[in-house]
Amino acid sequence: MLNIAIANDTVIAVEALRRTIAGKQGYHLLWVAQTGAEAVEQCAAQRPDIILMDMNMPDLDGVEATRQIMQQSPCAILIVTASVTVNTPKVFEAMGYGALDVVKTPPIGIDNGEAIQALLNKMATIAKLARPLPIPPPSLTPQSFLPTVRATTGLPPLVVIGASTGGPKALQQLLSQLPSNFEAAIVIIQHIAEPFASGLVNWLNQFSRLPVAIACNGDRPKAGQILVAGTNHHLILRPNHTLRYTRVPLTQPHRPSVDVFFESVAQHWPRPGTAILLTGMGRDGAMGMAQLHSLGWHTMAESVESCVVFGMPKAAIDLGAVCQVLPIGQIAPHLIKIIDSLILHT
Repeated sequence: MLNIAIANDTVIAVEALRRTIAGKQGYHLLWVAQTGAEAVEQCAAQRPDIILMDMNMPDLDGVEATRQIMQQSPCAILIVTASVTVNTPKVFEAMGYGALDVVKTPPIGIDNGEAIQALLNKMATIAKLARPLPIPPPSLTPQSFLPTVRATTGLPPLVVIGASTGGPKALQQLLSQLPSNFEAAIVIIQHIAEPFASGLVNWLNQFSRLPVAIACNGDRPKAGQILVAGTNHHLILRPNHTLRYTRVPLTQPHRPSVDVFFESVAQHWPRPGTAILLTGMGRDGAMGMAQLHSLGWHTMAESVESCVVFGMPKAAIDLGAVCQVLPIGQIAPHLIKIIDSLILHT
């Protein structure tokens, strides 16, 4: 039985969430808090499996409530917001403190089936990823993972980054340290729902000296440009070095998946680059990073000291797929040195 808590001061929103949970097998509503301060107090007394956290509440807003809960009584927090555009800055600040994901509040009405299912899917994913699972050993067969042999003329150094829980804040810190003349291409896979991807990109553009954009079908990684996966499908690199979205594989719990992207890069990018795994729950990216590491890529993982959740980096470290383990504040300086060295010797 999954114990669910609601932190929301809007009567209609609380009722919508109650109706979503009511009668669903495996879910139990533990408590409802109408202020952020009440949510912190209730969580300390009765820790739920998942909190459905609103952003705008009296006393403490959802950002500060998330910060205090993750410090005092950490548990899974899913942000549920009625407004994507208005609350974008708060959403990503809360995710920096450890909120796992974000979804729109399902309205009360006859046409809310899709919104309700989206919320239930998020809750089911969080419940599944919260359970520790064994990490399978790497199966690095040459037939599967040899890169496509192509001329490298005109291709920039490539940096690929995977992130999940706490990723927006980690990305903000990393990207803000890169100079405007950074000569590598960057592609980012951050676990986030499609409606919030453009908000993430707009938010990151406030801190980055390099332009940040949603990756589109047919885009090519370019030096000095940051592309972010922006749909609920997987982003892959094609043999002609362009990016494309795909529905398959369907079995991945994360969409987009870091592993799926890293594996496609291992197959089709013709020279070693740099791969980075940041904070995140689960193990997405570990197997893909192992493939890149076996092909001579320089691989970095965020250290436990700065991670909101050490799951994804730890999984890659356990596989022996990581060259460097660094706190988030040291990753960008090391990355700059690596790219400068590559440019110098090209």
